[in-house]
Amino acid sequence: MPTEDAPESETSGDSAHGNPVDESSVLDDVRSLLHDLRGLTHDCFHLVALETRRAGESLVGMIVAGVMVAVLLSGAWLGLVAAAVLELVDNGVKAGSAMLLAVALNLLLALILCGLIRRKSRYLQFPATLRSLHPPPSSRRNAEKT
Repeated sequence: MPTEDAPESETSGDSAHGNPVDESSVLDDVRSLLHDLRGLTHDCFHLVALETRRAGESLVGMIVAGVMVAVLLSGAWLGLVAAAVLELVDNGVKAGSAMLLAVALNLLLALILCGLIRRKSRYLQFPATLRSLHPPPSSRRNAEKT
């Protein structure tokens, strides 16, 4: 005949060896957590894909608008140069000389802008970041140690 002490010893034995009900609920919680994590990861990747597509469409629109602006500005520049050439012709400069002067000034301006681009292009390589990532040369390390 069971005594009242028997259920207590079974209960204390279950808690010492792990209750199967508790283990299955923990496993269910872990499975639920993994399922939620998988869903969250999927949602994040879906959001990244949508935003990447939107960014690509925006970039294409910006490039098209930039090309159109470049064409319009080129036309305006050519108009200004033509007006300057006509003004020089009206003031007694030969037409050929006025055109050569306009071409020379355009080439000079292009040369100056190419120099500017060349100077600025070195910053596209992140020079300070690269210097910070490279270890110092061994001669500098030896000088720092002494």
